[in-house]
Amino acid sequence: MNDRVETPARNVAIVGPYSSGKTTLLESLLFVSGAINRKGRVEDGNTIGDNSIEAKNRQMSVEVSSGYTEYEDINFTFLDCPGSVEFMQETYNALVGAGTAVVVCEPSVSKVLTLAPLFKFLDDWQIPHLVYINKMDRSQDDFMDVLNAIKDVSSRPLVPQQYPIKQDHDIIGYIDLITEQAYHYHQGDKADLVPFPENLKGLETQARQEMLETLADFDDHLLEELIEDIEPSKEEILKDLKQDLSADLIVPVFFGMAKEDYGVRPLLDCLIKEAPSPNITAERRGLKTVAHSPVIAQVLKTYYSPQGGRLSLVRVWQGKITDGMTLNGVRVGGIYRLMGGQQKSQNIAEVGEIVALARLEGIKTGDTLTDSEKEIKPLPKANLIPPVYAQAVTAEHRRDEVKISGAIAKILEEDPSLKWEQDENTHEVILWGQGAIHLQVTLERLSNKYNLSMVAQNPKIPYKETIRKSTQVHGRYKHQSGGHGAFGDVYLDIKPLARGEGFQFHETIVGGVVPKQYIPGVETGVREYLQQGPLGYPVVDVDVTLTDGSYHSVDSSEQAFKQAARIAMTEGIVQCDPILLEPVLLVDIFTPNEFTSKVLQLVSAHRGQILGYEGVRDWKNWDQVNAYLPQGEMQDFIIELRSLSLGVGFFNWQYDHLEIVPEKVSHQVLAA
Repeated sequence: MNDRVETPARNVAIVGPYSSGKTTLLESLLFVSGAINRKGRVEDGNTIGDNSIEAKNRQMSVEVSSGYTEYEDINFTFLDCPGSVEFMQETYNALVGAGTAVVVCEPSVSKVLTLAPLFKFLDDWQIPHLVYINKMDRSQDDFMDVLNAIKDVSSRPLVPQQYPIKQDHDIIGYIDLITEQAYHYHQGDKADLVPFPENLKGLETQARQEMLETLADFDDHLLEELIEDIEPSKEEILKDLKQDLSADLIVPVFFGMAKEDYGVRPLLDCLIKEAPSPNITAERRGLKTVAHSPVIAQVLKTYYSPQGGRLSLVRVWQGKITDGMTLNGVRVGGIYRLMGGQQKSQNIAEVGEIVALARLEGIKTGDTLTDSEKEIKPLPKANLIPPVYAQAVTAEHRRDEVKISGAIAKILEEDPSLKWEQDENTHEVILWGQGAIHLQVTLERLSNKYNLSMVAQNPKIPYKETIRKSTQVHGRYKHQSGGHGAFGDVYLDIKPLARGEGFQFHETIVGGVVPKQYIPGVETGVREYLQQGPLGYPVVDVDVTLTDGSYHSVDSSEQAFKQAARIAMTEGIVQCDPILLEPVLLVDIFTPNEFTSKVLQLVSAHRGQILGYEGVRDWKNWDQVNAYLPQGEMQDFIIELRSLSLGVGFFNWQYDHLEIVPEKVSHQVLAA
């Protein structure tokens, strides 16, 4: 008996580069499906997608927003995802729970490369996706040129399901390549069925043949029909499209103008007829879709509001969630469908749905939820994108310092791509993120949500000092102020160590000239001095040996010998030719290979040392450049890298070693 549960739900992530029109497309999808009776505009700040203050101020998505509609007996949840590379973690976290993704792009050959990281993520996660080429009224490039450019960045074959109808240079409609019917766009309504334009018959036939041949690569029966010149039925073509899209074998392509609702209905029709059901997506993840299965769900996004508290946006992969149910030991405090900033309460969330659960305290983005008492294997979650841009932050008003840690903890739960730490060298509080706008938005959230005004500046570079020469030095501390005095007397040998060996202390005292109980005081005095050398920075890679000294039976103490050691070090280090050291990072830079030469120039311009470069093994036409770069040159490196690579270049980094600062740079650092 088959007790598999079928659910009429679809969850669709709308993704694409910044300014491609994702939020406008969401507005159009909700409008043509009847979920809203009036469309908002990004410029007016009244769209479903951009509902936060920060998004409205910038007219760009800065976090995942959800909208829902019921159309043709299917419950749709749409996730409007940020397009800016600085908020890509939000997009990746949401995509993990999506059944299908619509990749929105502009009809510009020069901008197509910005799709590459998205396609890579979708392919790696085997997420079925299709392309919607938006803003066709602004196209400066031929449709086929744009299509070929997209083919170059997609590892899956493209399957256009429409062919454009032009009048002069304007696209006024399309030919459906499945039915071979022609349509003209109609303002504010469905496209009108029109007579087939005979002047396009040859081009349409060629485009349709290419579509069928692509599908035949995955269907032997269709291949036989094509070889024997048998016309496949519409039903067979749709069946192949559905199977191949569900298996993430092909990428269907649509086009239109979302602002005018042009091409949106065919896109919605594809999501109904061809996009995979939640059952298929869940089974690909190895999950059951049968009745009475335990709940397995995953958190895609965490929201906090000062009034409403915590909301967890959750994809239900298996089972169903009811209000009041306990998941991971935490009681569900409400189930909601989200329409931007509005919430609609419901009592149950079926398998395949994406809903918001209230008050799941202690549950984080990416967590797997279950009601099972048995231990379950956690669902995979998107890797965290390493932070690449930092600012040192402080509260504008001292009275707010006590509120910072609580507010920051909530901000970090909303946005896991942020990192917050106190630098052990400079003692500054550092906020790490994906770029300048990312951190600006974060500071605005702290102000808007928690009334915390913060001041930000570039972080200090944790320079160090070391020495290049050896010396022997004498230090004596003698103080008399009535009663017992203070006396300590030491002779120290100071010499440099190899880079990275840190600090070593030895003593070669014989005959008790410095009693053993005072020797720890000498080491403490040396260590304290090394915290700030003559150039103003901590001193490293130094060997100090206590060789001789003298003491007074009444006036000597550990404290006096500590002071004597500091006096000796103050005089001695200056004689050892102190120099400045800077931290050097090992940086792995990823870029389309057409920009590799520019990246190499960028590294050299930032005093970097190129270690080599090679093609990325599983990413066509991408290179990885390995280099050493001084930390002092890294503040705006990500901004410059994105600028020369259409915004798609990125890097990973880790601390590697300390290196001598060039003399010219050293003078600048010390002068500052």
